Amino acid sequence: MIVLEYKLKGKKHQYKAIDDAIRTGQFIRNKALRLWMDGENINKYDLNKYCAVLAKQYSFANELNSTARQSSAERAWSAISRFYDNCKKKIKGKKGYPKFKKNSRSVEYKLSGWKLDDITKKHITFTDKKGIGRLKLVGSRDIYYYNPKDIKRVRLVKRADGYYCQFSIKVDVQIKTEPTGKMCGLDVGLKEFLTDNMGNKVKNPRFLRKSEKVLNRLNRKKSKKYLKGKKSQSKNYHKARVRYALKHLKVSRQRKEFAKRVAFCVIQSNDLVAYEDLNVKGLVKNRKLAKSINDAGWTIFRQWLEYFGCKYHRITVAVPPHNTSQNCSNCGKKVEKTLSTRTHVCSHCGYIGDRDENAAKNILKLALSTVGHTETKAWGDLPSGTVGEILSFDGESGNQESPITVSA
Repeated sequence: MIVLEYKLKGKKHQYKAIDDAIRTGQFIRNKALRLWMDGENINKYDLNKYCAVLAKQYSFANELNSTARQSSAERAWSAISRFYDNCKKKIKGKKGYPKFKKNSRSVEYKLSGWKLDDITKKHITFTDKKGIGRLKLVGSRDIYYYNPKDIKRVRLVKRADGYYCQFSIKVDVQIKTEPTGKMCGLDVGLKEFLTDNMGNKVKNPRFLRKSEKVLNRLNRKKSKKYLKGKKSQSKNYHKARVRYALKHLKVSRQRKEFAKRVAFCVIQSNDLVAYEDLNVKGLVKNRKLAKSINDAGWTIFRQWLEYFGCKYHRITVAVPPHNTSQNCSNCGKKVEKTLSTRTHVCSHCGYIGDRDENAAKNILKLALSTVGHTETKAWGDLPSGTVGEILSFDGESGNQESPITVSA
């Protein structure tokens, strides 16, 4: 599966119709979730049948395409099934009990409810009763080379800078490449974005930190224009809110593009790439480092590594992170050190080296010792960022390679 994204160009009444479709999809998802909470032995098929009941009860729900209603119910079921899986695995902490959506940003159609222009494919028409109509697709012409029958999902997404359309296309993305004969271990960090076992480093761009002053100023302006207790805020407030959201959107896109480019270079240069299986959700509980960890974008980088590894037939291995920075890569003995200690000095064998480089060497050794075993998290079938029949991200695609068109 690949995801192609285009910016939509239409009129104000069409954008309002998209907003109405998004709200309706959110309503159906929440209703399906309530049915599961109140009932017993409710399964996925019961939620799909419930969509038809809602369409009869509510006229605005009947206006939305039937497959879009089913997709909204499937979103509720994906949250429920994830909760069940976490309970079965007995993961520590919260299990992710499903919650009601308050501010959805997207609605998803399946095989019906939309139609691409037959020849040019520069426009898409939505045929349900919401009144969205015909919209222009702005972006690359990659979709021209794919058969419309291979498009399994179409999603409408609302962002700070406009509305977008995503196409989930069922194609084989694997490409055979010549082997390089190289392997590398990667250690990600906050000072340096990553360090490999050869000592090569990539600096951490810190996109959020660099934009923090501008973001704080925009947030202050937004707060000054907010009038507490007023039902309808002023136009100036909404303008300030949009400017603030646009800056955040730019930072997130910078982070994603940087991670994608670095991951692509790493995969193209090596036959095997090893990295740590970090519990990022647990790490961000550290209040002093949470902002820096989120700004680094380790999870996004890993998703792109696994996706490009699957696409170009490279082996990617996630190894346990325990003691990779403490153990000596030369003799294997444990040398305890604090986070502020940046040089590894082994008191057992006398080896001296960079802390991150030492960790990268340990990561590569762990990967080579576990490749081929069942407990190895080597991605060979599908990466975590691959989008399947259901677009699992709310407005963001995990493996979108087509360029994003930004009008702002």
